[in-house]
Amino acid sequence: ACMAVNFTGPLQLMQAVAPLFRNQSGGHVINISAAAAITNYPGFAVYGAAKAALEFASESYRLELAPFGVMVTLVEPGPFRTGFLGRSRKRAAFRIPEYDATSGKFGALLEKMDGRQPGDPDKAAAIIVEMVHAGRAPLRLTLGRYAFSKARGAAAQRLRELDEWESTASAT
Repeated sequence: ACMAVNFTGPLQLMQAVAPLFRNQSGGHVINISAAAAITNYPGFAVYGAAKAALEFASESYRLELAPFGVMVTLVEPGPFRTGFLGRSRKRAAFRIPEYDATSGKFGALLEKMDGRQPGDPDKAAAIIVEMVHAGRAPLRLTLGRYAFSKARGAAAQRLRELDEWESTASAT
């Protein structure tokens, strides 16, 4: 169900609107990604994987549709006050104590955070609408201080790993 909502559904929607947007010489696809696609969390394997798949599909569609005047943007929000952490979040039917220190700890944090997320969904929507009306857009629109910090940290970590392994790995 998570893959269907967060990847397959948006993918099918992009496939459905592509011919229309091509024929009208323009359009803008907005896909909602997540901070879990920047780097993932314990207990979020399927959700993060679905959002990462959406990111890579969106990258490809952006390149494929650009010659037709079609833009594709991924919105990468951090924690925003929506129903995501409350009514939308599914929990496992039973607890496995061995995971209390990893996914259990993260799940408890999410429960405490529900309704207290720093992101304002109305402000996010206004920025997205402004971006569309401006007629130019990034591939990724990262929203919120948390998501920005996470994206910068992930990029820096990836560069450190590339640098550390470059001489060994490039010699293959």
